[in-house]
Amino acid sequence: MGEANGKASDLKAGFVQIYSQLKSELLEDPAFSFTEDSRQWIDRMLDYNVPGGKLNRGISVVDSFEILKGSQLCHDEFFRAGVLGWCVEWLQAYFLVLDDMMDNSYTRRGQPCWFRLPEVEFQTASGQMLDLITTHEGKKDLSKYKMPVYNRIVQYKTAYYSFYLPVACALLMAGENLDNYVDLKRVLVEMGTYFQVQDDYLDCFGDPSLIGKIGTDIEDFKCSWLIVQALEIADENQLKFLEENYGNPDPACVAKVKSLYNDLNLQAKFSEYERSSYEQLISSIEAQPSKQVQEVLKSFLHKIYKRQK
Repeated sequence: MGEANGKASDLKAGFVQIYSQLKSELLEDPAFSFTEDSRQWIDRMLDYNVPGGKLNRGISVVDSFEILKGSQLCHDEFFRAGVLGWCVEWLQAYFLVLDDMMDNSYTRRGQPCWFRLPEVEFQTASGQMLDLITTHEGKKDLSKYKMPVYNRIVQYKTAYYSFYLPVACALLMAGENLDNYVDLKRVLVEMGTYFQVQDDYLDCFGDPSLIGKIGTDIEDFKCSWLIVQALEIADENQLKFLEENYGNPDPACVAKVKSLYNDLNLQAKFSEYERSSYEQLISSIEAQPSKQVQEVLKSFLHKIYKRQK
């Protein structure tokens, strides 16, 4: 176990070194006519938003490629896989900055959201975006929050870029044709859905000091797994209660929704979902014809199973 942890630590350290090189090349790129002030601003902005997370998506490109190759990567292979991994992490950082503005969040990765810093001018961009969203959102209507809608949102919001993209990058680096891996894509999208359900659960029931942010799904009227489950089993009075309180930023209303979630025993429902999803995923993984692909998928699953953050 100690050897595995040491290898993971070395892998992460090597991966982080590549970030420094990429950032340096970006800041010195003659295609951008930075002033010194703007260069310092971008330097700080990148450090604040890009490398601070668990880096699972980016590192997964590297270790998936190594598993598929079947031997230790040489320096050049590690670097090229690491660059692809950082492309995924950079994309993730971009999504999170926008996501925090849309959700009016306060913390991310244990620090204030980027747009919350007093010196960051965000009003125009976020104002236009929020105006667009709220204008076209229409009347808040919980009746549209059903499982098919939830699954569609999750697939496009999380599953493709967080799970399929890193493995697709590794497969392409290994010289594989993605058309031969349609079932692999399905399994990874299922795993991404499971990951997002965990995220929705932790948003409400997780420890903010562990997950690095304060959940806002209830206040933001999000189509969360918890509200979808609640709507399926709530009686008429409970449905009315949810319609009155869900999406209201008042802390008292948020507390009422969480209390109803407890009354509906959603924590036990999630535990059962987690157990059955894990069994189904293991079964799907072991049906994959390639042992190396199985190893890649199990590596992904073990990183997220029963996670607390």
